[in-house]
Amino acid sequence: MSSSDIFIGETIGTAILILLGGGVCAAVTLKASKARNAGWLAITFGWGFAVLTAVYTSAPLSGAHLNPAVTLALALKKDGISWSDVPVYWGGQLLGAMIGAALVWIAYYGQFHAHLTDKEIVGGPGAQSTKTKAVEAQEAGAGPVLGIFSTGPEIRVAWQNVATEVIGTIVLVLAVLTQGLNDGGNGLGTLGALITALVVVSIGLSLGGPTGYAINPARDLGPRIVHALLPLPNKGGSDWGYAWVPVVGPLIGGAIAAGIYNVAFA
Repeated sequence: MSSSDIFIGETIGTAILILLGGGVCAAVTLKASKARNAGWLAITFGWGFAVLTAVYTSAPLSGAHLNPAVTLALALKKDGISWSDVPVYWGGQLLGAMIGAALVWIAYYGQFHAHLTDKEIVGGPGAQSTKTKAVEAQEAGAGPVLGIFSTGPEIRVAWQNVATEVIGTIVLVLAVLTQGLNDGGNGLGTLGALITALVVVSIGLSLGGPTGYAINPARDLGPRIVHALLPLPNKGGSDWGYAWVPVVGPLIGGAIAAGIYNVAFA
């Protein structure tokens, strides 16, 4: 694969991933959406289908890493990718994540405006204070729609938040690395996209509750940057104090998964 193929493939694939993954979060969160309050099952399966679509689309160009933690693990893996390709993968992933987040904003433009100008959401005169979500907008770190763009903890305990992201990423990356050991060493072909998607659904259902399961630095950082830049009314903060957790945690998890693979499987 050429550097241009890698960059284009990762940009397209990660943009699709965030468009569909962030899109389901918007659908469930925004007050004027038909899917409002559809719940955690909708989010986990929405993200799973987003992974399936993104991997299937971008695999012919770049191999569909779509995740800096996966790229890091594949560089650390015995006989893995060249380290010179890592910045190209990471650049495409970050750009794609930002494009995908911007597309979510465009697709839900009216809903974002309606949600963020609703007094029951953002507070102000006439709001019903404690019985509404106005308190979300009063939080110093995260605004009321930040969860559409990036993740945040239910209980803010840094070491636990990092550990949760590390554990979830280990599961994801080990599943990716060991696919090539199946079917007589020939991999799983297009079936691998489905298996990876189902692994993401499983992680979301089982481990997503504490932190929202970023398990992907670009998936969190790119949209968080877009949230900070977009002209959203009453959007609140982008919670930069937490932003390091979904970057550092998955990278540590990816490195550990590569180590486990090299010792146990290679």
